[in-house]
Amino acid sequence: MGHVIVTAFVSLDGIVTDPDGSGGTPAGGWAFRHGPETVGGDKFRLGDLMDTGVLLLGRTTWELFSRLWPNRTDEFSTRMNKMAKVVATHSLTDLSAFPNSTLMVGSLADYVRSESRTIAVTGSLSVIRELQAADLVDEYRLMTFPSIVGTGSQLFGPSDAPFHFRLTSVAQTGAASLATYVRA
Repeated sequence: MGHVIVTAFVSLDGIVTDPDGSGGTPAGGWAFRHGPETVGGDKFRLGDLMDTGVLLLGRTTWELFSRLWPNRTDEFSTRMNKMAKVVATHSLTDLSAFPNSTLMVGSLADYVRSESRTIAVTGSLSVIRELQAADLVDEYRLMTFPSIVGTGSQLFGPSDAPFHFRLTSVAQTGAASLATYVRA
């Protein structure tokens, strides 16, 4: 099984819903209001993982990314377009809009357990929740923004079992902080 990394934009109050405003929620866009230097480029420091790993996405995030990345030509976008992507969906069949995308076969847990490459999950809260419930997350890279959103879904729910992680790095990235946590 490959290493599973969850990356997420998180508000001070733990909200992950609609950081870019594309979901049209009343509080949407809370992360992107802090400027491009905070959210642009390889903000989660995936580095070589973009060449050797796989990006696991749910349908909604894949649809958003398929409208965003293929039309860009900067270095990060080029790497994002080349990166292998697996989409956990039962409703999509045509993935041609976003290069190097394939449909996940079987259950999410079975896919993750059989994948030898490092898996990065971004957005896709339903995928993250299923991985959390199956105890399959090895690392979190959380970009915390100085905003209190007040409403929306949180990355961790009240019914989550206790898990313990170790802080391995923290860095300021524009207005936000990027903290990396790995299994203790």
